[in-house]
Amino acid sequence: MAKPDQVLQAIELDCADDTLAIAMAQWLSHLRAERRLSPKTLEAYARDLRQCLTFLAEHWGAQVTLKAFSALEATDVRAFMAMRRADDIAGRSLMRALAGLRSFGRFLEREGKGKVGALSAIRAPKVAKSLPKPIQMASAKRLADADERAGEERETWILARDAAVMALLYGSGLRISEALGLKRREVPKPGEGDVLVVTGKGNKTRMVPVLHNVLALIEEYAQMCPHPLPPQGPMFVGARGGPLSPRIIQLVMERMRGALGLPDSATPHALRHSFATHLLSRGGDLRAIQELLGHASLSTTQIYTGIDSERLLEVYRSAHPRS
Repeated sequence: MAKPDQVLQAIELDCADDTLAIAMAQWLSHLRAERRLSPKTLEAYARDLRQCLTFLAEHWGAQVTLKAFSALEATDVRAFMAMRRADDIAGRSLMRALAGLRSFGRFLEREGKGKVGALSAIRAPKVAKSLPKPIQMASAKRLADADERAGEERETWILARDAAVMALLYGSGLRISEALGLKRREVPKPGEGDVLVVTGKGNKTRMVPVLHNVLALIEEYAQMCPHPLPPQGPMFVGARGGPLSPRIIQLVMERMRGALGLPDSATPHALRHSFATHLLSRGGDLRAIQELLGHASLSTTQIYTGIDSERLLEVYRSAHPRS
């Protein structure tokens, strides 16, 4: 567990006094050690609180103290949220910011450092539900074809690696972090198995079937890779042999969607959306798809039924003589 003063060294708040900076450090330490929040969530929560404190210091014309923050009023919170909205911040980001502020408020109350009742009086912003945008089946297959990039001046093994990752994202519906987190020993060779044990969100594991042709692409990359791939090491490595960064695959996707004429919504994660949508359109069971995707709640998976219905409606409108 990180000590509060260790965290505090990284927190310099011109907008707040030491009492609040220390409380913020203790809160982040608590979230890291006891709530086991991911580093990305911690970073986002810390950034949101810092932005709120900066706003309040300007709003009040003075440094924010622990006592002043505890006396926060609903109008102050609404003013901060309005300022963030004016910056074109998405509804989900506003929801996360409010969740972080409430978490900090609950922490202060538990520690006997004040009660910030104003935070619970604010309604969470509404978030417009947007449907995931899957990639068409033919395009998804082309993304997993190394020959599509034959004209690029890149080493052949790297092209084979990228094609294998794309095939895995589309063929098994993995998150990019799940695919790149696979160890060499966790990926069976062709003919030696057809299931992956994947570690997903919250360190939960699930079994995911993997197609033979996907395993063949992974094995082709492994045979070409100039770096050692020990059983306990990552399956996919970068140009220098270290773990492959998700950003590399995102950049590959950006280049390929330009070449294939795909929209900006064609991201590595869109291949996961495509996996679910195409399974559903072929009669796949929603519960089974939930298990394959590793969704904790069926309601998360049900969003794909909206895509299917929307596409059917488009077909109806274009084909129906009275539409």
